[in-house]
Amino acid sequence: SLNSKRYPGYKKMVRRFQSDGIKAVPMLPLKFPGHGYVRPDLRNHRKLVVVDGQTGYTGSQNLIRRDYHRKDTIYYDELVVRLRGPIALQLAAVFLTDWFSETGEFLNNQLAGKTASAIRSHGSSLLQILPSGPGYDDENNLKLFTNLLHLAQKKVVIVNPYFVPDDALTTAITSATKRGVEVVMINSEVMDQWMVGHAQRSYYEVLLKAGVKIYLYDAPILLHSKFITIDDDIATVGSSNLDIRSFQLDLEVTLISYDAKVVRSLERVEQKYLAKSKRVQLSQWQKRPNSQKLLDNIARLTASLQ
Repeated sequence: SLNSKRYPGYKKMVRRFQSDGIKAVPMLPLKFPGHGYVRPDLRNHRKLVVVDGQTGYTGSQNLIRRDYHRKDTIYYDELVVRLRGPIALQLAAVFLTDWFSETGEFLNNQLAGKTASAIRSHGSSLLQILPSGPGYDDENNLKLFTNLLHLAQKKVVIVNPYFVPDDALTTAITSATKRGVEVVMINSEVMDQWMVGHAQRSYYEVLLKAGVKIYLYDAPILLHSKFITIDDDIATVGSSNLDIRSFQLDLEVTLISYDAKVVRSLERVEQKYLAKSKRVQLSQWQKRPNSQKLLDNIARLTASLQ
């Protein structure tokens, strides 16, 4: 809620919702000790929509203008999946939990009438919704990603705008390449968050030496899509960045698909992204100016605070 207030038209939008009878409540509003204290570094980063308990949408896209009202030339490319059938109720359960946490209101009865039709199959894909965040005992999104990387046998493609991994994720990626798995990562050439951008670049040399193929999506577009494909049959799509903040502080939601057809669909997206990207070569990367290397390393030291 604190971050949303800085965007133009936010207060006007909330007033319009209220006048039209739309319930709108802030997520994790800033509260001080003695008044229901909420840590200011926590963030609900989930992006989801559920319609009638039957159709769901989730992925990387925020409900905001494509350029985020920025003053520069950067704008964003996103990826969202549309879901039908029982999986929509799993997504609804995440929303119901968030709503109850902020309001104390239990909305389940409003979905009860839709449940019978929602549980009818709308396809053959085996899907699962994984919520994560500081309210869970484990960093379950991090454990999911590292486990899938350790299970990979042929190919992994990682598409994510913010890559600041911990040791476990770094080891999982480099271990995969050393046992013969092809690992491809697509980041963006442009940086919209200066410190995070430099921090993630500090990992490139280690990854390139391990055999990871790194591609940078052409500026001025920042590739905000967040998905991973593992071999021919597993994929994840969601809101989670591959950084310490998303693993430890942010509330995230991830769709897991165990379906080769979904992977093939995402592979077509990957090919479109690669056509708009340049590959990073180790020899050229090592020749970048020392000032850039210094900035990358300094940013990496503060990665846990970003």
